Amino acid sequence: MRMARYDDLIEAYENPIEHACDLRLGAVFLSEDARMPQGFCESAWETLAPFVRALACGAENFYDGWMKNKRSAMLSCNDGFRPVSFLVETAE
Repeated sequence: MRMARYDDLIEAYENPIEHACDLRLGAVFLSEDARMPQGFCESAWETLAPFVRALACGAENFYDGWMKNKRSAMLSCNDGFRPVSFLVETAE
């Protein structure tokens, strides 16, 4: 849904790295049986996986009405320098 980048934090705290993320804005991934989709970021999956598993098992209405669509969640990966926000929802 959205990708951010905090250059001031990168400059102040991150060691230089050549490559951080392969995800592209607008990409769609499908999880079957709550498994990590091929090509998905393993680090981001650690954050999303509990919600994907819960939704796959029929859970809904996280945090008492947090989301307008009760079978969805808006989540971000754990990269504090360049976080990626994901809309996780069930597919009918």
